Amino acid sequence: AYDGNILVNAMTVGLADADNIFYSAASGIGNQIVYVGSKTGRDGIHGATMASTEFSEDSEAKRPTVQVGDPFTEKLLIEACLELMATDCIVAIQDMGAAGLTSSGFEMASKGGMGVELDLDQVPQREENMTAYEMMLSESQERMLMVLKPGSEDQARAVFEKWELDFAVVGTLTDTGHMVLRHGGEIVADLPIDPLALASPEYDETERPWTPTPVPDALNIDDVPAPNDPMVALERLLACPDLASKRWIWEQYDHMVMADTLGHGRPGGGAAMIRVHGTDKALAITTDCTPRYCKADPVEGGRQAVAEAWRNITATGARPLAITDCLNFGNPEKPDIMGQFVGCIDGMRDACETLNFPVVSGNVSLYNETQGTAVLPTPAIGGVGLIDDYTTAA
Repeated sequence: AYDGNILVNAMTVGLADADNIFYSAASGIGNQIVYVGSKTGRDGIHGATMASTEFSEDSEAKRPTVQVGDPFTEKLLIEACLELMATDCIVAIQDMGAAGLTSSGFEMASKGGMGVELDLDQVPQREENMTAYEMMLSESQERMLMVLKPGSEDQARAVFEKWELDFAVVGTLTDTGHMVLRHGGEIVADLPIDPLALASPEYDETERPWTPTPVPDALNIDDVPAPNDPMVALERLLACPDLASKRWIWEQYDHMVMADTLGHGRPGGGAAMIRVHGTDKALAITTDCTPRYCKADPVEGGRQAVAEAWRNITATGARPLAITDCLNFGNPEKPDIMGQFVGCIDGMRDACETLNFPVVSGNVSLYNETQGTAVLPTPAIGGVGLIDDYTTAA
């Protein structure tokens, strides 16, 4: 089911001081907007929209839309940002993710009720003759946009230059509520911010019709023939990727970084257990989903995915805190696929409310189809729990 659309869902869990969290809401009329990190190229243009398109025989032509990451530069950018965060320079900060400068610029301004003027001639570029359209939609990796406090530009520049990263003042905040783009000395765009940032379309059932997934017939055990040789059947089961050991995969990677992975939380268990530095606390982390359950009965499958994450966390002795999700489905314009989507969400909601297991973030990956064949409905659940004393972990 995934041969044509290989799904890779990864969850990153971090720790932050509750009284030292940096937000993305821009503020301060006249404050400068700064671009930091790698240079902007043409890679990744329309990357987000490509990820929400059915694949066909012509999909090979879309390879240039795939972003090219650089883990080493990413590490440099992380360290530089952390160093600057230890000062009092930053007003707001956001990564340039899907749609690059467009999404980060519009979202930061909208959250703060501000306007923005960007001078695209100041954007660091690694390719020649890039248009304003290309610069605004590039999804080149390892880039951040931030608003600095007045007078802190030189201090911030010194930090990023020390880490050999680009630093450029590319704009200012205004009170217009508009995004004004300048390129080549001319205004090339002047758009209101809130309609793009806040007024996304909301479909009702007439605009996005869906049909419920038929309830499967109950399985009669008497209709299932017994295997001729139970040992052969057992060997086939143990060889199935769903049941076989994953050790050969995870042992290739350093899962003991900084020696904080607890022994009973190593790969292969219900949930990973990670110590919190300087405390007796530990986090229990798990990701779960059984797509074939969701295919057979989306509501029950959605419930089961959340419940499995909850069970895996509690099995370690941790207290479940919250979940995130990545909802992977086929083309939602098809009523049966939309029915799977609706059913899984209904089931997830039921389980979250019953277990007091809130959803704190999430995203979707739709149109996962190749030559008309969709992936199985896959609402991947990532759960986190807390144990106050890791020495008592199960």
